[in-house]
Amino acid sequence: MSEADVKSHKIEFPCADYPIKVIGDTVVGFKDMVIEVLSKHAKVDLSTLAERQSKEGKYTTVQLHIVAESENQLHDINSALRATGIVKMVL
Repeated sequence: MSEADVKSHKIEFPCADYPIKVIGDTVVGFKDMVIEVLSKHAKVDLSTLAERQSKEGKYTTVQLHIVAESENQLHDINSALRATGIVKMVL
């Protein structure tokens, strides 16, 4: 991939329909915790909410869209979610 290709794939802020996928341990209240953390950092579109468990039920994925304002905001969201101790990955 050329440098021009990388630059053309950069996110333009603000991004009104930025998808966030959060994968974590299956625990009671996981979805609500994700929504609470995201809501502290961004406007969340709850109409895009999707929740799914892994085949064996060990992990849960919560996916929704936010209004992304900056790279720093996305970094803060990632840090806040990871700090919960139950989030394994943020995509």
